[in-house]
Amino acid sequence: MFDSLSEKLNRVFKKLKGRGRLTEANIQDALKEVRLALLEADVNYKVVKKLIEDIRGRAVGQDVRESLTPGQQIVKIVNEELASLMGESRTGLELVGETPHSLMLVGLQGSGKTTTAAKLAAHLRKQGRHPLMVPADVYRPAAVEQLKKLGLQIDVPVYPTEKGQTPDEICLDAMAGAGAQGADVLILDTAGRLHVDEALMNELVVIKEKINPTEILLVADAMTGQDAVNVAEHFNDTLDITGVILSKMEGDARGGAALSIKAVTGKPIKFVGVGEKISALEPFHPDRMASQILGMGDVLSLIERAEAQFDEKEARKLEKKLKKNEFDLEDFRSQLKQMKKLGSLEDILGMLPGMGKLKQLKNLKPDEKELVKVEAIINSMTHDERRRFKIINGSRRRRIATGSGTKVQDVNRLLKNFVQTKKMMEQFTKKGGLNMPSLFG
Repeated sequence: MFDSLSEKLNRVFKKLKGRGRLTEANIQDALKEVRLALLEADVNYKVVKKLIEDIRGRAVGQDVRESLTPGQQIVKIVNEELASLMGESRTGLELVGETPHSLMLVGLQGSGKTTTAAKLAAHLRKQGRHPLMVPADVYRPAAVEQLKKLGLQIDVPVYPTEKGQTPDEICLDAMAGAGAQGADVLILDTAGRLHVDEALMNELVVIKEKINPTEILLVADAMTGQDAVNVAEHFNDTLDITGVILSKMEGDARGGAALSIKAVTGKPIKFVGVGEKISALEPFHPDRMASQILGMGDVLSLIERAEAQFDEKEARKLEKKLKKNEFDLEDFRSQLKQMKKLGSLEDILGMLPGMGKLKQLKNLKPDEKELVKVEAIINSMTHDERRRFKIINGSRRRRIATGSGTKVQDVNRLLKNFVQTKKMMEQFTKKGGLNMPSLFG
């Protein structure tokens, strides 16, 4: 996420950090490079202009001139200004007052609106809410079926529509029948279009007037950059949206949409979609995103993701085994399965401070298939081999390789990595430097 922008900004800051003193000329040169990096990231040019002015105003100030580490001070300023640009702090859903609340999802066709509806429903379920998904797209029959399938997958009801109903009638009926369904939040999945047009907007205006939704959330494709910002501006002008959900953030290498939308529309990004899985929807934290862009990582989000996905009982069990030096290949396999729940390896690495700056990780695209291969190798071992890896001699390695459809070299590599991981975890445990409950569940 934002790989290119992060790399360019870090090159600039590396130059600054290498100077004992900073002159106004040094700062101006650095800001020119920052400006260019932001424009190449498809950030709105007006937003870039104001951001650079704000940074310059603070960077030439007394606090930087008198600082013992002026380069680091500038990085701090850029971090704070980027966070401010995206909204400063987290803005959640405004679900207060009488129920049922209604969340109206709007957006263009292909933005991931229907999938986002299911992700949002799953998120609300975890918060103790009782969502009801409403298929208000009468133009695309597949949309209704898709929502029904997703509803079954996450065990969230989908309101049954009748043939011939208009989108506003569907929404009104769903509001009236929410109580009978035991629902306190309605998620209205409205129709998308290939482009912003008057007919679409009029239909959405009618729904808004009749329903008076609690929130109007625009689902925008982050990968479209400036186009997403333009779409947000159009929808906001017509509907006065309350927030934005950026989908497909995991594929956004530039960051133009995330950095521009709040500044252009005045409306916050409330959630981001970070993968295809239903669980891959996360609250948007501007301060954490700014840190991640600057290569500082986002450990808090990683820990929160881990705590949501990992099993606490298994975590406690693992902690005990580590303390007793009993970590084995079965535990290793179990942890790999847990890691896969967190998202792609590339995404996880990006959340770790400093990892994106390491030369050996440059251009690294971790192969997710390797995890499948590792599981296959461990599955081909006997129970005794998984518990006592030292008994795995040459003949056993050949048998395991054949059984898993891999090569002996693959088995050797796995065992080597396991030993290294085991040693590292034991060292952390001895030093007390690893908070096991936080990282594993």
